[in-house]
Amino acid sequence: MEYRIEKDTMGEVRVPVYALWGAQTERSRNNFRIGQPASIPIEIIHAFGVLKKAAAHANHSLGVLSEEKKDLISKVCDEIISGQHDEQFPLVIWQTGSGTQSNMNVNEVIANRSLVLSGGKPGQDKPVVLPNDDVNKSQSSNDTFPTAMHIAAYKLLAENTIPVIEQLQQTIHKKSTEFDKIIKIGRTHLMDATPLTLGQEFSGYAAQLTYGLTALKNSLKHLSELALGGTAVGTGLNAPEGYAVLVAEKIAEFTELPFVTAKNKFEALAAHDAIVETHAALKQIAVSLYKIGNDIRLLASGPRSGISELILPANEPGSSIMPGKVNPTQIEALTMVCAQVIGNDVTVSFAGSQGQYELNVFKPVMIANLLESARLIGDACRSFEVNCVRGIEANTKRINELLNNSLMLVTALNTHVGYYKAAEIANAAHKNGTTLKEEAVRLGYLTAEEYDQWVKPENMV
Repeated sequence: MEYRIEKDTMGEVRVPVYALWGAQTERSRNNFRIGQPASIPIEIIHAFGVLKKAAAHANHSLGVLSEEKKDLISKVCDEIISGQHDEQFPLVIWQTGSGTQSNMNVNEVIANRSLVLSGGKPGQDKPVVLPNDDVNKSQSSNDTFPTAMHIAAYKLLAENTIPVIEQLQQTIHKKSTEFDKIIKIGRTHLMDATPLTLGQEFSGYAAQLTYGLTALKNSLKHLSELALGGTAVGTGLNAPEGYAVLVAEKIAEFTELPFVTAKNKFEALAAHDAIVETHAALKQIAVSLYKIGNDIRLLASGPRSGISELILPANEPGSSIMPGKVNPTQIEALTMVCAQVIGNDVTVSFAGSQGQYELNVFKPVMIANLLESARLIGDACRSFEVNCVRGIEANTKRINELLNNSLMLVTALNTHVGYYKAAEIANAAHKNGTTLKEEAVRLGYLTAEEYDQWVKPENMV
């Protein structure tokens, strides 16, 4: 491989000739060979493209950056946002906790690409845009990286994760309407309970997702506040007056999302409670999805030796040795995703506590876990909705069989013969292998006609 020589404040470094990055990026590549290829999420890089472009426009408007440099930086940023230079950002998550090296990676790529666009060659010709003095003007890694975190998280959640969860919620709600007249036995403690409709059962699943979506959408308001303009510790040192508000307006304009400058820059740099709050909402949804998925696969267990009240779509063979076996694979994938997201929440919560004085130094791992969870939840919900929920059918024959055989229908007799006599009827039926009706009549507590009049599942829901 051919190399060129790049320099920084610590001296010379050899950099691959194909690379647009510079000395600081290369030092980080060499010094942090941890967990590769666990690269910084590309959403963060694209968000950096947005914020660097916004910074150039704000700096130009405030008279501290020339129009020529603003245009060059903007052009390169547009290329970064569109994904043209994704291979130029090789750094891993496991770097400095402020994300400084990724910030400099972006600065260097923008500077060197600006030189190429101007007809020069990196490492040979004089730069036309400087990484620190121009691309990073009015900024610090301490306010750019959290800004990129918020942009990336907000975009992914608003444009992908939330719409997919909403679609799943709507499909489950449709199923609850479709199943509204199907009466089935309820279960508590994994044991038979009083009846409800299958629609009522599914309505609970839809409601869980509604509550989770509400929490997730509420967290977007906190995510919309941007740290940019706080610079090193939150005071705004070296940023021109009015920069913080203007750069947030530019980011909102470029993304068409409602970003604003953070009310308190000290909080925005030293703590990442917005990330903790947002991931907590994702964890809540993961907990709900786990419960929903587990219920559905238990209700579909069988097909001959289980509950088998639901029929799931048969998507693929389920066994390499047992012919004809079909497994609830979509639910298995969904619940594994839920386990991962719940685990990620531990990392995000702990990382959120690692703000010492004026800076949180676990930024990369926080955003990496949040973005992974948002992607996983979105992808898993889409797959579950398309490949499972849409095709769920009710096995009414089996539902009626289990309903009519349940001892808990005896609850309808409480108000007629009392709890203790009703319990005696149920225990006798269970012991003798008979029906509730047979035992109620045998014990002399009511007639067959009274039983038929009082024990009607449709009146118990």
